[in-house]
Amino acid sequence: MVKLIKKGVYYIDGKLVKANEVSENAKKKTLAYKILSAHNTGDDKKLKIKFDEIVSHDITYVGIIQTAKASGLKEFPIPYTLTNCHNSLCAVGGTINEDDHVFGLSAAVKYGGSFVPPHIAVIHQYEREARAFAGGMILGSDSHTRYGALGTMAIGEGGPELVKQLLEKTYDIDMPEVVAVYLKGKVRKGVGPHDVALALIKEVFKSGFVKNKVLEFIGSGIEGLSIDFRNGIDVMTTETTCLSSIWETDDKVKDYYALHGRPEAYKELKAENGAYYDKAVVINLSKVEPMIALPFHPSNAYTIRDFLSRPYELLKKAEEEGNKLLKDGGFNLTDNIVDGKVYVNQGVIAGCAGGMYENIALATEIIGDTPLTNGEFSLSVYPSSQPVYKGLVDNGYISKLLEKGAIIKTAFCGPCFGAGDTPKNNGLSIRHTTRNFENREGSKPGNGQLSAVALMDAKSIAATAKNGGFITSAMDIEHKTRIKKYKYDDAIYNARVYNGTKKAETNKDLVYGPNIADWPKMEELKDNLLLKVVSVLQDKVTTTDELIPSGETSSFRSNPLKLAEFALSRKDPGYVQRAKDTQKEEIPAKFNLDKDVTTFGSVVCSIKPGDGSAREQAASCQRVLGGVANICVEYATKRYRSNLINWGMIPFLIDKNNFEVGDYVYIPNVKELLRSGALEFKAKILNKNKDITLRIDPLTDAEKDIILKGCLINYYRG
Repeated sequence: MVKLIKKGVYYIDGKLVKANEVSENAKKKTLAYKILSAHNTGDDKKLKIKFDEIVSHDITYVGIIQTAKASGLKEFPIPYTLTNCHNSLCAVGGTINEDDHVFGLSAAVKYGGSFVPPHIAVIHQYEREARAFAGGMILGSDSHTRYGALGTMAIGEGGPELVKQLLEKTYDIDMPEVVAVYLKGKVRKGVGPHDVALALIKEVFKSGFVKNKVLEFIGSGIEGLSIDFRNGIDVMTTETTCLSSIWETDDKVKDYYALHGRPEAYKELKAENGAYYDKAVVINLSKVEPMIALPFHPSNAYTIRDFLSRPYELLKKAEEEGNKLLKDGGFNLTDNIVDGKVYVNQGVIAGCAGGMYENIALATEIIGDTPLTNGEFSLSVYPSSQPVYKGLVDNGYISKLLEKGAIIKTAFCGPCFGAGDTPKNNGLSIRHTTRNFENREGSKPGNGQLSAVALMDAKSIAATAKNGGFITSAMDIEHKTRIKKYKYDDAIYNARVYNGTKKAETNKDLVYGPNIADWPKMEELKDNLLLKVVSVLQDKVTTTDELIPSGETSSFRSNPLKLAEFALSRKDPGYVQRAKDTQKEEIPAKFNLDKDVTTFGSVVCSIKPGDGSAREQAASCQRVLGGVANICVEYATKRYRSNLINWGMIPFLIDKNNFEVGDYVYIPNVKELLRSGALEFKAKILNKNKDITLRIDPLTDAEKDIILKGCLINYYRG
């Protein structure tokens, strides 16, 4: 299905040709290079990007606006869309979620932005329908910010990077490598976008093959894919750990923009003949089969055919991984095997990956006239926007689903992060959503609760529903592939979306609820640094969900101190108290260090932190609790490392994580070393009298200054 080419290739006359040499000029023929260069204010190697637009949802926009306001924001200099699809249920924490929504609307009015009310659209579907445009660049405070299939290079980052854009600064990165994703062949009946995406993720994630690179989709296979299909693959590229994605455009993209009332947004984008790519991924669409990604990662993927041939073996492996997360074990998945078949308790089709018109319409056709009266099994469907919902209603699909027993819900991202449809203990949920990480979808390992989610395409979820809740490939169910044509109606957006772009009413006040709090003061870095190790994580990868859990904690993301109480709660419950104790602690006298010239703070040591969400709170919570650095073997994503830097924390590296809780790590002359651009730091574990060497990857001048000042807010205050 998927082949990796580890060396450079040229794209000549529609085919990939292995390169014997690297051509810098041919690199400039890629779509990625052209779009990045058009938005670059720096040189060709050290990019300083200014985005066309930015977008946030209701877990992130309060903190972004509060930070920008504290840094001198007067009005939004570029279009900024505030959406509400994460805390939109207003079900946890009393009034505080709706208070955030009111704050967001007041900010859109005051500073000149757009505001999409709760339940109207999930963030990325709204951007596809109303904001994306070919050749543009959009920065979002959500990791799944991907609109490459529409010709828009979009990047998901932590909130501070959006703050920089609001303050008319730049997004600074080295020119990324570009990887060709060459699509050929045609998908078979029963195969959906999630199947292609999971096949891709399986092949590239663990090796880091495309980490922090741009994926450029080319090849004859694109032509046979609908726009919903392309969008469904594209949004999942986040799970490969790539930086961004971009696709060649064609008449189908042109028709999409015309359908949505924005024909001017289209531009033909084609890689030039002879374009050079640093690597390549070849996907033969004709060979892709329906896939399932078992707990606890999208890369833990198998063909459904393979999975059903050895369910006990594969579920047992997932079971063993789950029991590592629980103190007393008790996690059981193999009990879901009944007479050799695998029974699931629920199916969910939702969000920016699953909730599109085509996915839901085809799922309806597959279910057909079969009632979903299957005992415990339930099917929940979340259309990704109200226009999509209306299109499904107008064409009769919603009525059919309701008649057969499906549950229809509004546009909401909750099933992706644990705020909706949490499965039962030891149950198994199949979902066409973006993620199935551990400590997600409602898991609370500290309380003995662990959610088990497997990712599948909407087509195979529908086939499973039709088959009584027993996992079934859509290739094994006879069904129609023709669906009724979607007609987009923007009346809903015209009626409900506030569009105040470039219409700032600066005399208006922001409306604050009692849970919206300012950031506490962050201290500048002193000459020397003493770190106390308050948590040591030995997992191969630590996700942002483990650094700061999702779900009900989302309600507190407008209050830095309250949110910090949840930091590492599902991975290291003692962390918060140890960090607080360190904040109160004086530098031990036995170390004979001058406190006037020595910063004393806490540090989390790990192997590979930061996979998953772009949420800045994974870093800011550590900072609020007195964190001054991270020490790890490798950072899982650029965006997590950027979040650390923007919150004034030093992203140290070390070859092995041999630290223990309670160690004191001293780094002399850290301020001068950082300022000079040093990449190695001689340090000592004082309580063990052990010399060590810490490293750091190169920092830009701005990044150095942000760390020295103590955080981005201090940096912009001057």
